[in-house]
Amino acid sequence: MTTYAGIAGAAALTLTLGLATPATSSGPSPLAWSACGPAGLGQECATLRVPLDYADPRGPQVDLAVSRIRASGSATWPGARRGTLLVVAGGPGSSGVQRLSAKGAALKEQLGGAYDLVSFDPRGVGGSVKARCGLDAADRHLVTLRGWPAADGSIDENVARSRRVAEACARNGGAVLRSLTTPNQVRDMDRLRQALGERRISAWANSYGTYVTAQYAQEFPRRTDRIVLDSSADPNPATVAQGWLRDMARGADDRFPDFAAWAAHPDRAASRLADRPEDVRPLVLDLAARLDRAPKPSTTPGVPLTGNLLRQALQSALYSDAAFADFARLVKQAADPAAVPVLPPVLAGPMPDEDATVTVGVVCNDVRWRGTLPTFRRGVAADRAAHPLTAGMPVNITPCSFWKDTPAEPPTRLTSDGPSDVLMIQGLRDPSTPHSSALEMRAALGARARLVSVDRGGHGMYLSNGNPCGDRTVTRFLLTGERPASDVTCR
Repeated sequence: MTTYAGIAGAAALTLTLGLATPATSSGPSPLAWSACGPAGLGQECATLRVPLDYADPRGPQVDLAVSRIRASGSATWPGARRGTLLVVAGGPGSSGVQRLSAKGAALKEQLGGAYDLVSFDPRGVGGSVKARCGLDAADRHLVTLRGWPAADGSIDENVARSRRVAEACARNGGAVLRSLTTPNQVRDMDRLRQALGERRISAWANSYGTYVTAQYAQEFPRRTDRIVLDSSADPNPATVAQGWLRDMARGADDRFPDFAAWAAHPDRAASRLADRPEDVRPLVLDLAARLDRAPKPSTTPGVPLTGNLLRQALQSALYSDAAFADFARLVKQAADPAAVPVLPPVLAGPMPDEDATVTVGVVCNDVRWRGTLPTFRRGVAADRAAHPLTAGMPVNITPCSFWKDTPAEPPTRLTSDGPSDVLMIQGLRDPSTPHSSALEMRAALGARARLVSVDRGGHGMYLSNGNPCGDRTVTRFLLTGERPASDVTCR
C-alpha cells in the first residue's frame, strides 16, 4: 500500500467482527485546538485521548494527534457547513496530519469550504503514541524491511532478518505495539467522531485507509454520511495484507508501460532512456542484474546502489508520474561508468525505529501469517520468473511468519449490508492496489458502492494522479450526494 504493504493471512474461517466501543462512564473529552501547520492554511491541532485497550476502557489511556481545517464557505459552497470530512491516510504507517497539510488547500478549494476537514495520526504514527521494537539500523532500511530476495534468489537472509525483527518486537514492543491493529483504528475513528460532536461523518480514505474506512462503514453504518474509497485493495479476510503485497507484482506490470512510454518519448531530452518504449523494460532489468553482480558506490557512504535498491526505487517511482524523472536520472547515473548515483532519500538510510515498528506491527497483529519455508522458497522462485520487475519481493517471507503474539481478533469480512453511501475511485494502472483487486472490494460492498475507474496510472486518484472527470465525480458526490447510476470509467 502507501508505505510498507503488510503481508499476512488467516488459516481459520473469519466472521464479521463487532467493533462497538465498550461503554464507559463518560465519552471523550472535548478537543482543545491550537494553530499549527503551514501558514495561511488555517490548520489547527489537538490531542485525542483513547483507551490503550478497549476491553479495559477505564484503564491506561494514550494520545492521538488530531488536525482540522474548519469549514469556511465560498462561492462554490455558499450554504451552511455540511459536516466533517475525515481524511484517512494509508500505510499502515502514514500520517493523517501530514496528509491534511499536503492536501488541505486543494480539498478546501474543491469543496468550497463546505466541510470541516479533519484527520489524525493513527497509533504508532507521527504525533501519536509510539511503539518501538528496538530494531538494528540494518533491519530498518526500506529495502530490508521489504522482503527483496538475494541476487541469486535465496531467501535465507530474509528468513534470518524476519525472525530477528519479530523477536525484537516481542522483547521491546509491549502493550502499545500490541494495540496497533486495524480494529483499534476503527474504534479510534469513532472515538474521534464522538469528540467532534458529530452524529455522522464523511470520509476520504486512501490505500490502506480504504480498508479501515470500509470496516468503519460496516461496523458503524448509522454514523457514516458520504464515504470515498480511493485506491482500494482486495479485502478478502483469508489473505488480507499478504494478498496486498502479492498484488504489487501484478501492479508493477500494469503500470510499467506508462513509465516506458514516458522514458522513450523524444521530448524527454535528458531523461530519455531508449528510442522505443519496448526497449525500456529490458534496459532496466539488465541494469538491475548487473547491479546484483556488482553494486555501484553511491554518494551515500556505505550504501551502494544494488539491484534491489534500483528495483525498490522503481516500485516507489511508479506511484506517480511526478517521480519518473528522478528514477530515469538514477538509471542514467547507474549506467554511466563516470557517474556516482545519488540515492533517493527514502533509500539512503534507515527508517526511524518507530516508523519501522508500525509498518510491521499492524499487519502482523491483524492476522496470522500463512506459509512454510519451502512454500516461500517456491513462491519466490516462481514470482521472480513471472514478474522480474519485483523479483520475488511481493511473495517473500516477512516478520509476520515469526510473530510471537496471536491476533486478538479475526479479520473482518466486508459485506453489502448497510446504507448505499460509498463511492470508490480507482486507477486502471495502480502499482500498489491493482484495478483487479479493487474489483474485489467493489464486489464485497455490492449495492452499497459505485466504482469510478480512471484511465490513469499511479496510486491515489482524487486530487492526485487522476483526471478532471474523476475529480468532478468525487467532488459532486461529496457536495451533493449524487453518484453515477452505475459503475463508470473516466477516459
